[in-house]
Parts: sequence; C-alpha cells; structure tokens
Amino acid sequence: MPRRPALPPQEKTKIVLAVLSRECSIAEAARRCGVTDQSVLNWRRQFVEGGTAKLAGETAAMPPQPQERELQLAGEVRKLKMALGEAYAELMTWRKVGDARRFPSGTSS
Repeated sequence: MPRRPALPPQEKTKIVLAVLSRECSIAEAARRCGVTDQSVLNWRRQFVEGGTAKLAGETAAMPPQPQERELQLAGEVRKLKMALGEAYAELMTWRKVGDARRFPSGTSS
C-alpha cells in the first residue's frame, strides 16, 4: 500500500488542538486523517514542544547555541591569530635589523 502524502502543518495543528481540547480521541483523529495513532501522538508531542513551527519541520525560533566543538575551534583560531601576529612582528624586527646591517652608518670609515 503506498504511503499517504504528508499532511500540511496547519492540518496537523487542527488535529492536535482537537485532541488537546478533547473534542476527539487520538484514535478518532487518526482514523479521520488516515494515519496511525502513533503519528497523532508524535504530532501532539512535537506541538507541545515547539508549536506549529515544529510540526512544519522548522528549527526553533532561537538560534542554536554553539556546540562544544565550535567553541574549541574558535579558541584555536584565536591562538593561531595571536601566533601569526607574533611571528609577523618578529619578521619585521629581523628585517629592520638586516637592513641596518646592510647599510654602513655615517660614523664608520
């Protein structure tokens, strides 16, 4: 038997609200829209956790918090930038010292 097309989020919301307001049971709602009881239970859980946006498959409204790995990588980037700056400063110092050695000063004969 082929799978039914997914219901739009607005329809899922109506079904979940009907179940939550006890207008119909989970079994009745599932029969009406041609899905399993488990599907309606999942929609109810998703709705309670995130509302209509969650039923639409969208991510939460709040931006995701940086993960531990991202924080670790950001720390490494800061360290590498600092090391690069220090290496550049040292290179410029050596270049100045080298330039001074190439050209004799006016005081020496």
